[in-house]
Amino acid sequence: MTDTPFRPFDTQLDEDRALAILRETLAGADDGELFLERSRSEALVLDDGRIKTASYDATEGFGLRAVRGEVAGYAHSTQLTESALRRAAQTARLAVGAGGGVLADAPQGTNQRLYADTDPIADAAFAVKIDTLREIDEFLRGLDGRVVQVSASLAASLQEIEILRPEGLRLRDVRPMTRLNISVIVEQNGRREGGSAGGGGRHALAGLMVAGHWQAVAKEALRIALVNLEAVPAPAGMMDVVLGPGWPGILLHEAVGHGLEGDFNRKQTSAFAGLMGQRVAAPGVFVLDDGTLPDRRGSISIDDEGTPSARNMLIEDGILVGYMQDRQNARLMGVAATGNGRRQSHAHIPMPRMTNTYMLGGDSAPEDILAGLKDGIYAVGFGGGQVDITNGKFVFSCTEAYRVQNGKIGAPVKGATLIGDGATALKQIRAIGNDMALDPGMGNCGKAGQWVPVGVGQPTLLIGGLTVGGSAT
Repeated sequence: MTDTPFRPFDTQLDEDRALAILRETLAGADDGELFLERSRSEALVLDDGRIKTASYDATEGFGLRAVRGEVAGYAHSTQLTESALRRAAQTARLAVGAGGGVLADAPQGTNQRLYADTDPIADAAFAVKIDTLREIDEFLRGLDGRVVQVSASLAASLQEIEILRPEGLRLRDVRPMTRLNISVIVEQNGRREGGSAGGGGRHALAGLMVAGHWQAVAKEALRIALVNLEAVPAPAGMMDVVLGPGWPGILLHEAVGHGLEGDFNRKQTSAFAGLMGQRVAAPGVFVLDDGTLPDRRGSISIDDEGTPSARNMLIEDGILVGYMQDRQNARLMGVAATGNGRRQSHAHIPMPRMTNTYMLGGDSAPEDILAGLKDGIYAVGFGGGQVDITNGKFVFSCTEAYRVQNGKIGAPVKGATLIGDGATALKQIRAIGNDMALDPGMGNCGKAGQWVPVGVGQPTLLIGGLTVGGSAT
């Protein structure tokens, strides 16, 4: 696949004919578009001193959508040809039926550019990337004799999209993405524990390969592993919990963010359905979804329907004020689209999805919040979790956590899980730190079988009365 810019209407499709087919498909529909995409990605993984994976993928194709009421017809193909487009039109047209719809207004144009359009895969030669991964392995093994295994990965991708609207509007976005991740396993007296760190964003790969950067990431992964090596079994029971800043915002993303997506609320399946304008969180809680942060993993200049990304307030001083919307749900709910219509690729239909979801900082010093914790858990890192959207109930496992008693941080704990529900947890926030931070750029979000990159963030938080699952007796 060529490295020249993706220009499907210059090389593969005739724009006038494609527009005519699109208009025929959407006659009598409420909305729809032709979404074209080319995506390239490279991933290198070194595990235990050997290259485990070296992959390069390249795909291109289109998705054609027709929307009528609550129904959407969608067809896609990896062939950018007129004949494939005509076949797709027959399928997408089935959703329109007898018609009668009026096409929604086109999205407003934008000149915002939140990231560069250069290809991060080309930032360094293949051999240089391999050498960097080997240097990471050697560096970690040289830091501590207890290191028994190192895994390091470099990934870069470039997604190029073009959207053709029935009004003739063409919208384009070029989206880079990079990621460095390092995991380490240490062993002492027969006990093994692990730690990992990493991140990235919509920026060049070269910055992640600078020694000063990857060495800091490697040291952080080792620090977490060594902390876990000293961890004792976590206590169990109802207790207050302090969440650290940054990545712990993944709990906010899962337990609250999904419940504020428009489709779940339109269908009345969210725990937050019907609560617009009501108090859903403690005073002082401000939650936003913001896709306009430059170079961030979850940011998008335009969404996958062509709507400009936006900074959307969801909860303002504890009051529910907004949902995240794509065009279809926004129209059905009588509100404006918010720039949250996202899809994994041309083979997927768009739906309301988060971008960068975070809570604003408050006025409490983090050390004061911890000093006020009489008996509880200080959770700094999180791993996997499960959430039920209908009631907001969540279960999250901690990858780094500490027991706190009488305001003093004690021993690290192992096997701690946090159990609760988003609606209750929001109202039980008792202190908000002044140290709001975003995660380092490592979030992925799954919904209805689709995965998209996202960002999270929050300040230090004190939440009262969460259930902590542990193994201590």
